[in-house]
Amino acid sequence: MRSASGNGFDSSDSFAVSGAAEGTTRLHDIPPSITPSHGDDSHLLSRIASPADVKALAPNELAELCREIRATLLAYGHQHGGHIGSNLGMVEATVALHRVFDSPRDRIVFDVSHQSYVHKMLTGRAAAYLDPDRFSEVTGFTNPDESKHDQFVLGHTGTSISLACGLAKTRDMEGPNSGIGNVIAVIGDGSLSSGVAFEGLNNAAEQGGNLIIVFNDNEMSIAGDFGGMYGPLARLRASGGTAQPNLFNAFGLDYRYVEAGNDVSALVAAFEEVRDIDHPVVVHIHTLKGAGYDGEETHADRQTASASPVSLDSPTGVHPTDNVNHSEPWHSDHCNLSDHEPHEGQCEASHWQNPDAAIGKPDDPRKHYGKMAMAALEPRFAAEPGLVVISPATPGSNGITHEFRERAGAHYVDTGITESHAVAYAAGIARAGGTPVVATTASFFQRAYDQFFQEMSLNRSRVTVLDFLGGLSGSDNTHSGAYDVTMFSNIPGATMLVPTSARDYLADLAWATAPAGSADAPAGPVVIRVPGEAILTAERDATLLPVTGGQIADRPQSTSLPVSVSSASGGISAATVRGTVSVTAQHAGVRHMLDWRVNQTGSHAAIIGLGNAYPLAEQTAAALSADYGITATVIDPRQCTSLDSDVLESLRDGHQQVITLEDGQLEGGWGEKVTAYYANHHVSDGSRNPHVLNFGAAKEFTDRVPLGELNERYGLTVEQVTEAITRCF
Repeated sequence: MRSASGNGFDSSDSFAVSGAAEGTTRLHDIPPSITPSHGDDSHLLSRIASPADVKALAPNELAELCREIRATLLAYGHQHGGHIGSNLGMVEATVALHRVFDSPRDRIVFDVSHQSYVHKMLTGRAAAYLDPDRFSEVTGFTNPDESKHDQFVLGHTGTSISLACGLAKTRDMEGPNSGIGNVIAVIGDGSLSSGVAFEGLNNAAEQGGNLIIVFNDNEMSIAGDFGGMYGPLARLRASGGTAQPNLFNAFGLDYRYVEAGNDVSALVAAFEEVRDIDHPVVVHIHTLKGAGYDGEETHADRQTASASPVSLDSPTGVHPTDNVNHSEPWHSDHCNLSDHEPHEGQCEASHWQNPDAAIGKPDDPRKHYGKMAMAALEPRFAAEPGLVVISPATPGSNGITHEFRERAGAHYVDTGITESHAVAYAAGIARAGGTPVVATTASFFQRAYDQFFQEMSLNRSRVTVLDFLGGLSGSDNTHSGAYDVTMFSNIPGATMLVPTSARDYLADLAWATAPAGSADAPAGPVVIRVPGEAILTAERDATLLPVTGGQIADRPQSTSLPVSVSSASGGISAATVRGTVSVTAQHAGVRHMLDWRVNQTGSHAAIIGLGNAYPLAEQTAAALSADYGITATVIDPRQCTSLDSDVLESLRDGHQQVITLEDGQLEGGWGEKVTAYYANHHVSDGSRNPHVLNFGAAKEFTDRVPLGELNERYGLTVEQVTEAITRCF
């Protein structure tokens, strides 16, 4: 058992979530005596408007400030949700940083920056955590638009040391006039495993000068810690920082160790010791992730979570816990991966806490379709030794459950927060004849762009990529998946599939992972965009697919040219369009996966809805029929790598308009390729050149804009699409 040091609750500081008769939960009242109230001077946190206020506190008030911050984080997590566990572990360290250093002259760069909630509270933004009416005022990450104390917008990992090196370089080149004092990089919570972090360490040692690297070692990543460096780090902790090899010393860096990473006084002393240092130094602090959550062991069948009080005889205010140093880190928290049951120590569930209001709701698309994919792959493990699922540190959020990982054994690999490595690693597996499946979030895959081009596509590696959270969403500006189609669909040699149902999704996965040498196996990498909210909602409510009701027949594989379409008929037949797929040099099976599907035949307008935008296509067609008597052709392209020229040519007869819908960036995206096709294949008969309307997102970053509002902004609503279509008639 490890005894953590820090400051937290006393016996009166209790609130909890407990099970109700139907398995629901509720938030108990938090005693007013411990709940900070904005504007109430009896609470220290309410009086903190800037780091200067932290410096003005008496030394014996720092522990009380930490206690109030911890109470605020716990209440905020229940009401709003967020990255609560990592911030609970950083309470004392952040208070100590602002006690010792002088932000913003001293530049503090928070890696990942989901560790920055406490920093925000201490830099004038406490009300955004204290007042529910103001919760939306701040992002979950640092952001210079919010405060001069935030250096960068950071939602990904491993870059703080490199960024800090850049700040320090300019300071050293410009001298006293730079306006920059100490430069501090705060890294950890798993981000040290990121390759760019090692590049930063390498540069820091060579560059020299004042640079303070605070390594928050909480013995966790998002899931467990994975990688060879964690053994030496454990030995450093066990030895009080004296064991060798010391990877920081190996880079040529000075090194200090603080075991009491949740003791504000110990941290203040450690930071004072390195303030204004004239060379790079690593301050390795041992913290407890989720410090303040229930310290009792959480079991797989546990149904409740609590923030129970520590015992009166605790000198630290943080629960001691035995939830550390398990032998199987992928099952490190010994709970069943619930976002509502976070607890101290090695707890994957404490990475992201959903608010209590979300309890009992069905799985979101990432978990729903992720679990579905793993269930389809798992039965193949026994017969396919080379089939491997790879996750760069985010398994749980994508439905790769603890139970699956346990059963998969060597067929599952967590590479840590290492997207570039994960893709290159997968290419190596493929080259050796294995079948790798790499699964993570669309915005994280941006970090592996070079590996997608070189190791994966240039080498025609049989890698399957599961692209989660692609498309528009109400996420913050660092986690938007609106650019995934633009990225993946334009990589030479890669195929990007965009299924619109669970059935197609599983069929795409089976095809992409077909063993090498199979008759219909693809020749190179395949990216599968995991269906999003619009698809899952429509699958749960077939009335949202008014044309097909979700009942779509299998497409035949044809070996003949299409029958000529009579212009007098005013339309095309589904059989005709489906039959225009095989007069190519491609293998029939491959072509079958890439042809477009016509789900309703009509005239005047053809609506092509890509992926998550497909339900909008059916809903628009239904509105055109009901309000204007127009039977539109409705097409599901199923992929965005290539155009089905046979279908596009067939649409010339009887269609004045072709409408493309996509829930991603329009510029450089998929719909513009349809426009370019007709522009570049203009025919002399003007009546056979359809006018193309493209609907999609602007090329911009959006920050926590609700999805409905984004759809309105980009014209992706039934009313707006219908109005645009009828205006042209």
